Amino acid sequence: MELNNLRFRFPDPTCEEAVRTFLSLGGRFPISFGSYFVLPGFCDVHVHFREPGYSYKETIATGSLAALHGGYTAVCTMPNLNPVPDSPETLAAEEEAIRRGACIPVFPYGAITKGERGEALADLAGMAERVCAFSDDGRGVQSGSMMREAMLEAKRLGKLIAAHCEDNSLLNGGYIHDGAYARAHGHRGISSESEYGQIERDLRLVKETGCAYHVCHVSTKESVSLLRKAKAEGLDVTCETAPHYLVLCDEDLQEDGRFKMNPPLRSRANREALIEGICDGTIDMIATDHAPHSAEEKSRGLKDSPMGVVGLECSFAVLYTALVKPGVLSMEALSALLSDRPRARFGISSDPGWTVFEVETPYEIDPSRFRSMGRSTPFAGRRVYGKWVATCVNDQLVVKEAEGEANGKTV
Repeated sequence: MELNNLRFRFPDPTCEEAVRTFLSLGGRFPISFGSYFVLPGFCDVHVHFREPGYSYKETIATGSLAALHGGYTAVCTMPNLNPVPDSPETLAAEEEAIRRGACIPVFPYGAITKGERGEALADLAGMAERVCAFSDDGRGVQSGSMMREAMLEAKRLGKLIAAHCEDNSLLNGGYIHDGAYARAHGHRGISSESEYGQIERDLRLVKETGCAYHVCHVSTKESVSLLRKAKAEGLDVTCETAPHYLVLCDEDLQEDGRFKMNPPLRSRANREALIEGICDGTIDMIATDHAPHSAEEKSRGLKDSPMGVVGLECSFAVLYTALVKPGVLSMEALSALLSDRPRARFGISSDPGWTVFEVETPYEIDPSRFRSMGRSTPFAGRRVYGKWVATCVNDQLVVKEAEGEANGKTV
């Protein structure tokens, strides 16, 4: 886009010059200018926008607006909805909500099995041209034979299987990591094997079927090792992790629903393995797993709150502060994890646009200012760097200003 055609003012001339420089260099790589970073717009391949079916938690409109204000210019929405998008007919309800409410490109997933119940294959062929990939996120596909059938069909259709890996037989009623905190506070723990055991099973099936396979929200060191080995063997596999698994561990847990998600925050050793995984390329991308719930639902404490936290509006600041600022990752590497790699793997061809952050002024994350209807984040009150300034998507610019925000669509 031509910056001269924009009718809106940036916070200061340095910010505007930063964007002009970014665009003049082709708009493909992050650049720093003064206190600003300009980057290609982010792509989150794992969000829950709850519509249709659970609009009291989030809608396509509020979720996509939250994404835009976090620097995201494309998202992929998971299928644990009502109705579950498991056929062209049930997918149409979500597509209509997207047409009606989305302010950025939103790409739906189709379910792997009917109703995400793991008992019968969904109509993958009927949905293939209209979805970014297939997933039963929120539930692991328990049957190996069912997953094999799904992989063969996805392979035939040229589509990706994105797996929530969780073996129900190993959960034992757990709801946080099976570690020191769980034992000290009398909580039931979720074993690491419940994740990596199913990844191990699926990788055997990938080798057999040749399916393109992606693992959602990796959280254990064993998972990282298995995926590293699979890649070395040439299997068509990728994976993601989330900001909270890279920055927090079970030592940070509090008796508060904002620390409850699935998979859970694991041990320090697991967190360190994940960081090693993003540094050596084993982990391909970072996705937020943005999963909003109502304030009442998340007020029930660590044991009784539903699993899921929000992350779209604070992910960049958290990652920049914890990983880029201390030199663990370069900004170029973070940009690839947030933009280039997810777009390439999931075939997201929409224009990434660009986004701007001011990185020298610290601030505290304040969920009360989120655009998302969900406010439950383990990063509430955290002091970070990387304040959102502007995002441009589909030639529409949203700019943060001192007295509010101005944009071309009045979103």
